[in-house]
Amino acid sequence: MKILLIGGTVFLGRHIVEAALERGHEVTLFNRGQHNPELFPQAEKLRGNRDGDLEALQGRRWDAVVDTCGYFPRLVEASARLLADAVERYVFISSISVYADPIAPGSDETAPVARLKGELVEQITGESYGALKALCEQAAEAAVPGRTLVIRPGLIVGPHDVSDRFTYWPVRIARGGDVLAPNVPDMPVQIIDVRDLARWTVHMVEQKAVGTYNATGPDYRLTFKAVLDECMAVASGGASLTWVDEDFLLERKVGPWMEVPLWIPHGEGDGMSSVSIARATADGLTFRSLTETVRDTLAWDASRPADVQRRAGLNPEREQELLAEWFDRG
Repeated sequence: MKILLIGGTVFLGRHIVEAALERGHEVTLFNRGQHNPELFPQAEKLRGNRDGDLEALQGRRWDAVVDTCGYFPRLVEASARLLADAVERYVFISSISVYADPIAPGSDETAPVARLKGELVEQITGESYGALKALCEQAAEAAVPGRTLVIRPGLIVGPHDVSDRFTYWPVRIARGGDVLAPNVPDMPVQIIDVRDLARWTVHMVEQKAVGTYNATGPDYRLTFKAVLDECMAVASGGASLTWVDEDFLLERKVGPWMEVPLWIPHGEGDGMSSVSIARATADGLTFRSLTETVRDTLAWDASRPADVQRRAGLNPEREQELLAEWFDRG
């Protein structure tokens, strides 16, 4: 098959390209050439900008396009309309963040989506991200009706994830010592290894699938403690977990999710961490072991510069201050 990737050189995009090439597909990348331009010399590369410079896509045909980096409906609409007669399938990578809050645990793809409050603005915030993604989904379907596949991943993890939202934990535990962890061991966690998501996305392209799918994992109930236990087992850094009460952390304005990755205060995120993936697993989504994900994430992180700026996680000084205060409480 001939597959066009909008993006294709950062995290999920690069893994989709790898999976497609491994399956013998002919891949074309369309992007600005600003990130990892040396990747995939065997693939065709078209340069442009989806915000007003789509000329390189004109007069061409592909079996499918995978849009990995659509965040604003105006831009998704522009690319989808241009490609509507040039592709058989438009695959839009969305997010489970599209769902309106609160979402009940076990909700499937029919759950209500978020809506923007106020005027449409092209600014990504914690409040606007999901609603903008929902509008992007609608723009893609309107431009390519009946031939659009929408994939809604949860937290994507694994090698080349520079967000550090999962990477923080295996790396921190590998460093050893007392590790601060919010005392929510039974909190549900849903994650998906980027390689599993990429492989399944290519599979769905091959199957000419359409419709909407939640795509996170695993296919069993995973807890916060189980994630940290697996990191402890794989990292073998001599770390010791210190379970700290949520109220203590919140009183000290410790930020959930980004400052302490995976943590969502009790009762606030159980639904978003427990969406149904039955439709995706029925259509072939499978998962590698958490052990493999942790191991490979650590191996990739070891290849990064020692002074890399971490995008998520407690900095060591802040963590030590909090732990000292916690221990002083007796």
